[in-house]
Amino acid sequence: MNKGRRRFLAVSALAPLALAGACSTPPPLTRVGGILWIGYEPLFLARELGLYDANVLRLVEMPSNTDNLMSLATGDLEAATLTLDEYLLARDGGLDVRVILVFDDSAGADVIMSRPGIERLQDLKGKRIGVEETAAGALMLGKSLEAAGLKPGDIVKVRVTGDRQVRAYLAGEVDALVSWEPFATQLQTQGARRLFDSSHFPGLIMDVLVARADALEQSPDSFRQLLAGHFRALDYLHRAPEDAFRLMAPRLGVSPDEVRAALKGIRFMDVTANHGWLGGSSPGLARAAGNVARIMTSTNLLKRIPVLEGLTDPRFLPEPT
Repeated sequence: MNKGRRRFLAVSALAPLALAGACSTPPPLTRVGGILWIGYEPLFLARELGLYDANVLRLVEMPSNTDNLMSLATGDLEAATLTLDEYLLARDGGLDVRVILVFDDSAGADVIMSRPGIERLQDLKGKRIGVEETAAGALMLGKSLEAAGLKPGDIVKVRVTGDRQVRAYLAGEVDALVSWEPFATQLQTQGARRLFDSSHFPGLIMDVLVARADALEQSPDSFRQLLAGHFRALDYLHRAPEDAFRLMAPRLGVSPDEVRAALKGIRFMDVTANHGWLGGSSPGLARAAGNVARIMTSTNLLKRIPVLEGLTDPRFLPEPT
């Protein structure tokens, strides 16, 4: 996977952390897993901008959210990027993880990509559909079939992780794919067309950063640095978009102009919005999670609605400005 370019800048905000580390035992390394998805890129842009201390904070580029979940379970990661529905699966599976950041709401960046000749959702009947075996993929596929008036048995599911989508398409293994950015743009350059996207059901696919509860207590300053860097990078994306697109493009494997286009399909959540989603006696995310959990139980993605108390931990968010 393309690791992208690195720029090491002097960041005055990290100086107090460096001085503190010189006088005490450094905290353990905090490993954060992240897949290729346009909504997670501010984290990696922050790394490009030199906003993270690599001695205590490491971003680990993962091939899929399935691997993220497994690595959280085994303790090989302290935190990971997930969709809200995948987080509910983690909680249902007994993982003590909390949401510490809401990245975005997908508003078109999750896409059904198809071969030329498949012009309508109804044309998917009898076709091979590549999908990653995660809740997000199943939700996207389920909503698309529902919109087409089709049942799961009307199509042939082919398991394809995100990192294999382009290869599977070029090899003729699939007729359509449940995709997302940047893979949707990569598929489009190979002739695939956009058939249906998440703009038809806003609020269903949300992206979050989750962390193990024990790691949050062990390394609170590392998580504060992580979130502060994310929001500084998000601010940089708004202030200097052209340079930000240039820095983000290599890791995503698309052009800067394609980064700009892909970003139109998501809505980033700022610091103020995150306090609303995660804080207070009735966090907004708990209500959203309840809605998603009910859909998941109705489609047998969950056997029951998991306990929704204690889903979020807003302590590591910067204060709103």
